[in-house]
Formats: sequence, structure tokens, C-alpha cells
Amino acid sequence: MRARFLGKDPKSQEGQSPTLFATDRTDRVTYIAQGWKVTDPQALADVGDVPDHETLIEIPEEVLKMYARRYLEQEGRN
Repeated sequence: MRARFLGKDPKSQEGQSPTLFATDRTDRVTYIAQGWKVTDPQALADVGDVPDHETLIEIPEEVLKMYARRYLEQEGRN
């Protein structure tokens, strides 16, 4: 699987940028998000149990807008 850079949070400091990548999987469309690890006890309690092979990350809305732009571009081509 390869990951293609889509963009990073423009408000982040160098080396601490929440980032979004698209993968080239052929069996399904997936993304890789790099963000801040969620450690807030209340947020973790609100979410509930997370399997050991998963983690929770927090990403800014600006990064999600990168996904929306890519999705809309792809829909326009179909």
C-alpha cells in the first residue's frame, strides 16, 4: 500500500502538522490521518473502549476539508 500526501494543517508548527494521506488500496478507499493522540480522560470516556490495534487521533477541521475537496473532485470526474 502506498500513501499519497493530500495536505497538512496550515496553522500547525513544523514537525507537528496534522496531515492527511490517500492510499492506493484496490479493495476499498482509505485514508491515513496523522494527528494529535487523544489523551483527554473525558474524551476517552465519551468514546469508550478502543481495540488495542487502534488509536484515537484529533485532527483540525481544515484537514477534513482536504478530504472533502478530494471527494468532490472525484465525484465530478465520474
